[in-house]
Amino acid sequence: MNKIKSYDASFVFLPSVVIGVVLVMMMQWCRKGRKGSEIPGKLGIPFLGETFAFLAAVNSTRGCYHFVRLRRLRYGKWFKTRILGKTHVYVPSVEGAKTVFANDFVVFNKGYLKPMRDMVGKKSLLCVPQEMHGRMRRLLSDPFSMNSISKFVPKFDHELSERLKRLENSGKSFRVLEFSMKVAFDGICDMLTSITDASTLDQLEHDITYVTDAMLSFPLMIPGTRYYKGMKARERLIETFKAKITKRRNGEEASDDFLQSMLQRDSYPPNEKLDDEEIVDNLLTLIIAGQSTTAAAIMWCVKFLDENKHVQDRLREEQLQILRNKPAGALLKYEDLMSMSYGSKVVKETLRMSNVLLWYPRVALDNCTIEGYEIKKGWNVNIDATQIHYDPDTYKDPMRFNPSRFDEMQKPYSYIPFGSGPRTCLGINMAKVTMLVFLHRLTSGYTWTVDDEDLSLERKAHIPRLRSGCPITLTRLDDTYMTNS
Repeated sequence: MNKIKSYDASFVFLPSVVIGVVLVMMMQWCRKGRKGSEIPGKLGIPFLGETFAFLAAVNSTRGCYHFVRLRRLRYGKWFKTRILGKTHVYVPSVEGAKTVFANDFVVFNKGYLKPMRDMVGKKSLLCVPQEMHGRMRRLLSDPFSMNSISKFVPKFDHELSERLKRLENSGKSFRVLEFSMKVAFDGICDMLTSITDASTLDQLEHDITYVTDAMLSFPLMIPGTRYYKGMKARERLIETFKAKITKRRNGEEASDDFLQSMLQRDSYPPNEKLDDEEIVDNLLTLIIAGQSTTAAAIMWCVKFLDENKHVQDRLREEQLQILRNKPAGALLKYEDLMSMSYGSKVVKETLRMSNVLLWYPRVALDNCTIEGYEIKKGWNVNIDATQIHYDPDTYKDPMRFNPSRFDEMQKPYSYIPFGSGPRTCLGINMAKVTMLVFLHRLTSGYTWTVDDEDLSLERKAHIPRLRSGCPITLTRLDDTYMTNS
């Protein structure tokens, strides 16, 4: 009988304990919820976390953003993960982007994956701490001034026109990605360092390719790995730049370019000049940024225009009208680009849809909350430009290529192909100018056919690029296009 009573008491007592524990947990959860909600996601094992899953996406033809896409399906728009020992949170909203960008240097700082930091260098503008950023950004702004860009436009237009003519005369198919990477690379090297020798440019481009290929690699300095090849290529590039600096200082050569403008500051106070390590790290950074992102955007633009003939026709008419208003054979001037109203919208829509910069990495400098979610000090906070640009609540029918959507003003922080705030990309105007010149010469001089419709992405790339490179064959426009008004 006593045993039965004891059992009955336990039967009543245990559920009461469970209920009490649940109530306490709920109260704690509610209190926690008022501070900030837990972000869903899987951190995995210490250090490695989901690193191998991320690298698997990088090495696939679906691209590194496939890693993000799969976790959104599993956890929702907000999620966290762990890559190379760091906790990463992906911020998917306009309001979240506003919170982070508006608090750059205050609550957040830039935070790249280790292989990216190692490839560009610790004194790259992308990696320096807040106290160095303002001075460096101001001193690096010269090649992107209106004066420099105005000089760049006709030079780039001339070189581009000649190369397109040679391709059209050959009648052969060519990969837009390779072509645009080469012409952008040669143009930026000329502007920054006045290097025009073909063999030197080929060697530099070869090494730059190794560096960019290593940006999303596993950081092991073992011969044969992508990281090792990238670091060795970086060493060769730095040696080349330092040798050129020595020649300039010894008076063996001189040119009116970015490098010369930096060396002319040798006698200036420390806060008004860059040291040699800062110069070479940022030369490398500017060349990579000026080549890879712009070239990829041009490739996507050609693809989008091929798929949307009505947009292509409207753009062509605008560009032909500009040609009709200029003397025959005249090169473009910066002022001509300012009259490309529809062309500018085509560029904007291309950058929105192609998302050559998939997300913007930051590091939380202290505990904080974003839209009610808890962010801990030291976490990487990635502003997901791709999710924002494809959000149907922000852009109607976001998967449709529609330049006319930019007839209307966009909500702040909803269009961020160059970032925003104090860290907005320095090359924003250079990228737009390069794309407009390319689109002008392509659409006002030629029609084209895309020779490979495969949408698979290039493996190991830190920006989305078609594996095919978008091969096209050019056909020169009939003269009637020029005479029709």
